[in-house]
Amino acid sequence: MFNLESALQKNADKRPGMPLVMGVLNVTPDSFSDGGQFENINTIEKRVVQMLSEGVDIIDVGGESTRPGADEVSVDIELQRVIPVIELIKQKFDIPVSIDTYKPEVMRQAVQAGADIVNDVNALQEPGAIELVAETKVYACLMHKQGSPKNMQKAPSYQNVVKDVAEFLLGRVKACLEAGIEQNKLILDPGFGFGKTLEHNTALFADLSELVETNYPVLVGVSRKRMIAEILDEAPVEQRVFGSVAAATLAGLKGAKIVRVHDVGSTVESLRVTSYLL
Repeated sequence: MFNLESALQKNADKRPGMPLVMGVLNVTPDSFSDGGQFENINTIEKRVVQMLSEGVDIIDVGGESTRPGADEVSVDIELQRVIPVIELIKQKFDIPVSIDTYKPEVMRQAVQAGADIVNDVNALQEPGAIELVAETKVYACLMHKQGSPKNMQKAPSYQNVVKDVAEFLLGRVKACLEAGIEQNKLILDPGFGFGKTLEHNTALFADLSELVETNYPVLVGVSRKRMIAEILDEAPVEQRVFGSVAAATLAGLKGAKIVRVHDVGSTVESLRVTSYLL
């Protein structure tokens, strides 16, 4: 059974002080970075093997795109996409799996298939989600977002983005604890790019300590996102690798315990060298 503290301790032997690397595996036709690349089961298995060879610590399986402007998909379609993949990974490989979903029924079946973590962009706000996690005793990553993927980037606004995000996430922590979820099973994600401008993202990154100091593990996901493109003069997705690796490494230096990335090998190498030279 997956244990985050044990995984972090094991990781400390390879790259002390650096975060776990969560590799993105989108089995969707429309994800912003790798949509349509991993829909065939043989291609998916090859990608898992590649990530394992590169040093991935967790594989995050997603069956519905949450990119800005994305349409929702039905529960049935999402299940058809993710359950065979989770079953394949758990049967053939020894690696923790995260399910990237906000739908309680997808969570339930994913956990039954072997998922160790529920990675929820909606912070367990869907009816039944919080009870499902409490019942199954899996880990849960609570993410902040403003609006829905369909409209979240139209006009994001905050009084103070750092305080607003921290207050929301700690409010969700309180609800989780009251529902019976164990404190050591919660992970916080500020939700870079989810209803946030570059200015908002930059402020959150600068004050990442606001979440780190809550003593809940923090997950940072900025890989290939729009904020990287904006910093790099509108670089297309395929040219955001170096910027993404730099951001993931900086997140580790700022105390993040998990970084969610598309480019596993490059990120692992950067974290190892950074850890060695510190």
